[in-house]
Amino acid sequence: MTVTKEDAPSLERAQRRLLRRIYNGRSVPIIADGRPFLTYSDASQYLLSLAPQAHDIAYAEMKEQAKSPRHNP
Repeated sequence: MTVTKEDAPSLERAQRRLLRRIYNGRSVPIIADGRPFLTYSDASQYLLSLAPQAHDIAYAEMKEQAKSPRHNP
């Protein structure tokens, strides 16, 4: 069986764009599901590994943390 691009799970265009903005040049990690994410690549791979409902919850956590002011650890 051949896997095509349509068969492979992917993020929605709006989600990819927001994640790229959130993680561009980030020096303070975003915590989602108790795991720290500092790069777009790590965050997107993690989201793609989740079931749809868990994916939506983790994405919402990342989005909410990106809205909050950045603090130095």
